Amino acid sequence: QVQLVESGGGLVQPGGSLRLSCACAASKIIFSNSAMGWYRQTPGKQRELVAVITSGGSTNYADSVKGRFTISRDNSKNTVYLRMNSLDPEDTAVYYCNRRYLGINYWGQGTQVTVSS
Repeated sequence: QVQLVESGGGLVQPGGSLRLSCACAASKIIFSNSAMGWYRQTPGKQRELVAVITSGGSTNYADSVKGRFTISRDNSKNTVYLRMNSLDPEDTAVYYCNRRYLGINYWGQGTQVTVSS
């Protein structure tokens, strides 16, 4: 099982910013050819897509985060990032890193993001 380790979550006030990181233990070749994504989940709700970035660098975002969140990747570090600005209490969730390669999904353990005053 390839390991994905998220970090950067925490408590932030409304309007604040956070940057999540996800380090992947796969080889650089596999990581660079993987689509990477961030999902989030709140209690009682299904896990939802936040943002994805393809191996070629194309990105896609949930409508609720467009203009506020930015996904990026550094293939030299096997790491994907999620920059979150203008955070709202509605963004409170556990955020999960996802790697998709050859049709198989891999997940991290999740990191809690809480937006509250």
